[in-house]
Amino acid sequence: MGGPGNPPEGTPEGAPGGGEDEYRSVVFDESFVRAARLQEFSAEERIADHAPAVRRRAPLRRGLSRQALVLVLLIAVAFGTAIYMGVRHPYQTPAAQEPGEPLRMTVIPLVPEGKVPGSADPAYLYEHSPAAQFKTGAQGVPLPASRRTAHFSDSQVVSALTTAKDYIVRSALDPEVLMGGEVRAVRVLLDADQLDQFDQSFARPSADGRHAPTGWLVRFDPSRAELADRKVRVQGTLQAAEADASTLEVTADHTFVYALRAAGAADKGGKDEASLFTLRRELHFRFDRDDLRLHQAQLVVSYVQAGPLSCAEDSTNHLRPLLAGQTAKEGGPAGTDPYATGSATALCGSLATSAQPRV
Repeated sequence: MGGPGNPPEGTPEGAPGGGEDEYRSVVFDESFVRAARLQEFSAEERIADHAPAVRRRAPLRRGLSRQALVLVLLIAVAFGTAIYMGVRHPYQTPAAQEPGEPLRMTVIPLVPEGKVPGSADPAYLYEHSPAAQFKTGAQGVPLPASRRTAHFSDSQVVSALTTAKDYIVRSALDPEVLMGGEVRAVRVLLDADQLDQFDQSFARPSADGRHAPTGWLVRFDPSRAELADRKVRVQGTLQAAEADASTLEVTADHTFVYALRAAGAADKGGKDEASLFTLRRELHFRFDRDDLRLHQAQLVVSYVQAGPLSCAEDSTNHLRPLLAGQTAKEGGPAGTDPYATGSATALCGSLATSAQPRV
């Protein structure tokens, strides 16, 4: 048989032109057929199993696609991670720490028993003094062999010793600092908690055991003395030890010997003799882990003995050394009231003759 015929009167006006078009509205696409809940058995299946003409199909799963499922999972993981990091992240604000301990300082002038020995040749003075075998400059501040502690590594111990050495070199060997110049090179090595005390010491010097510039560093009165030899002689030791699980301590004990002469003596045509000035300095440094990381230190004790000086002169802001041929002035510091608070008891000592060069 052929295809569907046309009505005798022809295709009605306005009707679809082709025979197939009249069934187009009831033709189902493949996806519709696959989704049908009822499925007809084949003829072979009906003969073999005597089954009904149709069977019920399991409903299609209309869940999320694999890509959508992965995307949802990633979003859930990211959201969970964000919540975890917000509660417990590696950049939490550290617990508040107690302020650093203020520096306690003592400066003891040593008075010569007679005239201060002098010579035109600083090398001659060194050769005939106990400083004859001392090293020059930073060579006199060697780093000791270091070992790790229970809670600090080798590198951390070395960092503490290196910072302490840098402080010693800058505060007692730098000619600019020694002559009362810039102190920033020393200041940058201090823990931030001590900067206010340091600044107050130079803005408002006081002999209260807390705010003497000569407790922080070595500096001479530039109107009185100048260096006759920039090669300062040094000898001493550095020792590191663990104070507790979070603190390292370094003790420095050094003797410095400076060759000095009167300020501007050569320009004024005066006697240009040099003399030696000896300073014994013991410093106690403290380091926490932040200090080690920042190359800074907490200076907690500064104990200085220096001479030849006169007890009648104030050594709080500058050291005013007695130079070649000079003797100490009579008298001493004003009386100290042991019942008064806020000021340290005045101390003064004698400079042994054996500590002076033999000329």
